[in-house]
Amino acid sequence: MQQSELNYFKEILESRKRQITKNILGVNEELDQLNALELNDEGDYASVTNNSMVESAIVSQQEQELREINVTLGKIANGDYGICEMCEDQISFQRLKVKPHAIYCIDCREIVEKSRK
Repeated sequence: MQQSELNYFKEILESRKRQITKNILGVNEELDQLNALELNDEGDYASVTNNSMVESAIVSQQEQELREINVTLGKIANGDYGICEMCEDQISFQRLKVKPHAIYCIDCREIVEKSRK
């Protein structure tokens, strides 16, 4: 992969990393505010609890993506970026454009997904 392509993906990944970090901080602040509310009504309590659960699930998903991005940025630094972890072939440029932190090529991703079912 050419240096210009690596720089392109690095920039995309770092931008997404900043966005996720900002989202997580915002959600955590919102959850803190919700937890600080004194709720006397069971309906309000149920609503806040439901919102907290949804937002916690979103944060969990974004934290996972953030871990994947950090690993990918390390691969860029080490010169291992864009190589499938299963077959060790190059991951296509188009696949990386869709998911810059992909660790599998399309064929291996399908194998992994089928084996999880």
